Amino acid sequence: MVAGLLALVLALTACTTDSALPRGGDGSGGQSSTGSDVSSGSATGGDATDSGADSAPVTVPSLTPTQDPGEQSSTAEPTDPTTDPATSSTPTETTSSAPPTSSTPAAPVAKVTATPAFGSTGVSVLAPFTVTVAHGTITDFTLTNPDGKVVEGALSDDGRSWKLGEVLGYGKKYTATGTAKGSDGKTVPIKGSFTTVTPNSTVRARINIGDGGVVGVAAPIIVTFGGVNPKDRALIEKHISVTTEPKVTGSWGWINHDGGIWGLDFRTKDFWPANTKVHVDVNIYGLDFGDGRYGHADITSDFTIGRNQVVYADVNSHHLVVKRDGKVFADYPASYGRGTDHETTTRSGVHVINEFFELKLMSNPRYGYRNFPAKWAVRISNNGEFIHANEGTVGDQGNTNVSHGCVNLSLANAEKFYKSSLYGDPVIITGTNVQLGPSDGDIFDWAIPWSTWVTLSALN
Repeated sequence: MVAGLLALVLALTACTTDSALPRGGDGSGGQSSTGSDVSSGSATGGDATDSGADSAPVTVPSLTPTQDPGEQSSTAEPTDPTTDPATSSTPTETTSSAPPTSSTPAAPVAKVTATPAFGSTGVSVLAPFTVTVAHGTITDFTLTNPDGKVVEGALSDDGRSWKLGEVLGYGKKYTATGTAKGSDGKTVPIKGSFTTVTPNSTVRARINIGDGGVVGVAAPIIVTFGGVNPKDRALIEKHISVTTEPKVTGSWGWINHDGGIWGLDFRTKDFWPANTKVHVDVNIYGLDFGDGRYGHADITSDFTIGRNQVVYADVNSHHLVVKRDGKVFADYPASYGRGTDHETTTRSGVHVINEFFELKLMSNPRYGYRNFPAKWAVRISNNGEFIHANEGTVGDQGNTNVSHGCVNLSLANAEKFYKSSLYGDPVIITGTNVQLGPSDGDIFDWAIPWSTWVTLSALN
C-alpha cells in the first residue's frame, strides 16, 4: 500500500513539472497548453505551482534522497515575466530582447558646385557666377582673370557660398582655386575654370542728349545702336530706363530714323514739365543683339528740361508767336509755304527744333536756286523745313506766304528767334492740308497719337 501511494505521488509530481515548461522547451516564447501563466521558483528549481483556474491545490512531497536536484532544475528553468517573450503583449518587445546593434552614420563629405559649371565655354559676361558647398563651408576661395588679377566677390555669412561681385570681360578664361571643409572635418579642393563668350563684334549705344544738356519741353530721348536693329528688342528695352524728377508719364517706342537706323525713343504723353531733372541708363554691356553681336558698354546721361517755350505758327495768320511759360514772349511777322502740294507746303503738326546753323547753304534746283545763304537757320524737320532769315521776302512777311515750305523771318527777327530757342522746343504749325509724318525725317514722334505710340514699345 505504501508502494502504491509512493507511485501516485511520483506521477503527480511529474505531471506538475511538465506543465511548467515553455512550449518548445528552448525559451523561445511558448506558452503552457492551458493558456495559464507560469511562475518560476528559485534558480535551482524550487517549488513549481500550476495556477490554472480549474486545478485544485496539490502538495508535492519533498524529494527522496535518490532524486537528482539537477534534473528538476533543467526542466523548470526560471523566467522573468517582465522580459520573457512568452508573456509579452506586443511584437516590438520580442525584437527588443535581441542584443542591441548601433551604427553612427559617417559625416557627409563636402560637395562643391559651381554655376555655371567648371569647364563651361561661351559663358555670358553677365552670368551670376557662384560656388556653393553642401555639407560643409568654404574656408578660402579666389577667382582670377587671365592676368592673375583677383576678381571681386563675397562669401556668404554662413560660409556656404561665394558670389561674383563684378561683371566679367569678353573672351576671357577665369580660374577658381580654394578649399572647402566638410561636416566630416576633412577638406576638399575647389579647382576649375570657365571661359566667357567672344563676340563677333560689339554694339555701341548713343544717347541724343548728353550730360549737362538743357533741352526744350518736346525733346524726345533717342537711343541708337550704331545702325544695328536688335533681334530681341524686348531684351534691350528692359535694360534701358528713364528716371525723372518730378515723375512723368512716358513710353518707349522703336522708331526707324533717317538712313534706316532703328532707335529707341522715349516720348512723354504731354510736353515735359519745365525744369524736370532726367537721368537715362542704357545698360547694354553683355546683351546679345543677335548674329554674334554684343553690347559694348553701358552709358548714362543726366540733363535738364529748360523753360517751357512753345512756338505757335498759324500759316494763315502770317505770324510766328513764341510763348514762354504760357505768356507771349515774341510775335514775328512771317511768310510760310506758298503751295498746297507736298513740295511747297509747310507741314501741319508738332515739329521739334533739332539743329542750328548761323549760316546754312540751301539748294532746290527744281525751283531755281542753289547754295542760297540762309542765315540764323533753325531746323524743325529733316524734310527741309527751317525757320530762317530771308531778306528777299521781308515785304511778304506778315501778309503773304511765298516760300517753298520754310518759315521766313527778317534778319533781325531770325537772329532773335535763333538765340532764344533750344533743342527740343516744339513748333506747332497749323492751317495746311499736309500733315507731318514719318516720311518727313528724324523727329516725327509727336505726329504719332499717344494711343498708337505706346504700342511701339516691345514690352507692350
